[in-house]
Amino acid sequence: MRKATACAVLAMALAMPGAAFGQDGQIDVADTGDTAWVLVSSALVLLMAMPGVALFYGGLVRAKNFLSVLVQCGAIAAMASLLWIITGYTLAFGTVGSGWLSGWLGGGNAWMLINLGNLREGLTIPESTFALFQMTFAAITPALMAGAWADRARFGWVMGFCALWSLIVYAPVAHWLWGGGWLTTRLGALDFAGGIVVHTTAGVSALVVAVLLGRRQGFPRTMMLPHSPSLTMVGAALLWVGWFGFNGGSALTANDDAASAIINTHAAACAAALAWLAIERFTVGKPTSIGFATGAIAGLATVTPAAGFISPGAAILFGLIASGICYPMIQFVKHKLEIDDSLDVFAVHGVGGMVGSVLLAVFLAPALGGTGYAEGMGLGSQLTAQLGAIGVVAAWSAIASAMIAVIVSTLMPMRVSEDAEREGLDIASHGERAWEFD
Repeated sequence: MRKATACAVLAMALAMPGAAFGQDGQIDVADTGDTAWVLVSSALVLLMAMPGVALFYGGLVRAKNFLSVLVQCGAIAAMASLLWIITGYTLAFGTVGSGWLSGWLGGGNAWMLINLGNLREGLTIPESTFALFQMTFAAITPALMAGAWADRARFGWVMGFCALWSLIVYAPVAHWLWGGGWLTTRLGALDFAGGIVVHTTAGVSALVVAVLLGRRQGFPRTMMLPHSPSLTMVGAALLWVGWFGFNGGSALTANDDAASAIINTHAAACAAALAWLAIERFTVGKPTSIGFATGAIAGLATVTPAAGFISPGAAILFGLIASGICYPMIQFVKHKLEIDDSLDVFAVHGVGGMVGSVLLAVFLAPALGGTGYAEGMGLGSQLTAQLGAIGVVAAWSAIASAMIAVIVSTLMPMRVSEDAEREGLDIASHGERAWEFD
């Protein structure tokens, strides 16, 4: 009877999708609920990049450059996705070896996504599902930087820069924090869904490129008003919804961790959006749609590194603090430093991600509703780890981005001509107009 039962169990297991023998001889079966959730989350993150980021940024630029922003966001996401399949995934999440590269880069076992395990180690989802989910992060991160060079960057240079950046900046940092790398295993830094890996890398790199590119013609004397706040609101709404997959999916399971991350994500966005409106009311006299959208994104970026570790009450504070810091940072970067980060990538994404990563160390405490510190860690050591990780990643992003930008510029200019900039990149770079009115 036992033999027949064992055979029946074996037959059913082998008939299940994803069933296979592990190295220990046991049958590994993916959890279908967890797998389905991560697959849906992957689609939500891709929704953030195309069309979320594209419309959010597109509405903020002048009409003559709207189409160029959409093309850049789409082309960057497409290229980064292919590079992730070819080599990015294995650099970030390949087998962790014991050689001199241990902790710095993943092994080469998963080039072209070959030799993937049946289940991702330590998880209940197929490694192919995990690779897909991480691919959407690799796609959206360089697309975030497009807001810094809007209106003036040459399309060919953008593609060359983002290709190298994806492999030299993003993939190693993803390994350091998420792939068993040294910032986590040795330093003890935490990043739930990308405050450091995504927002710090993109924000700091965007600032460096904005400095190297120089200012747009007329900046800061000429008002460069958004041509369509309505499209920006639509883009922000898509980002807001997609962020549920971004943060909730980072739990990598369909359980309370995912639900908590989503609640915290929504709470922070709500608090930040309303706080931004209040700040505008008292500083410029009227609450604006652009302010609501920008505040929401600031709150989302700030809560991202901590979404799965904190309480909803803490998430509300994250949102309020995000607006309180990111709003004046925009003024400081543009009006004090006069750096033309066109769409405030550094002030919103970069600063938001770094602030959230620091706040995480405080609100991780169980007394404040957090999940608690790892063994041997406390507030002081966790704060040191977070600051250390931010410093290392920011420095690497800045140095590597500057080098990549200069190297690519030796093959093609970074910036379009003055005539092309005046005409608009839609016509000058793509030979099309976003809007044709007869």
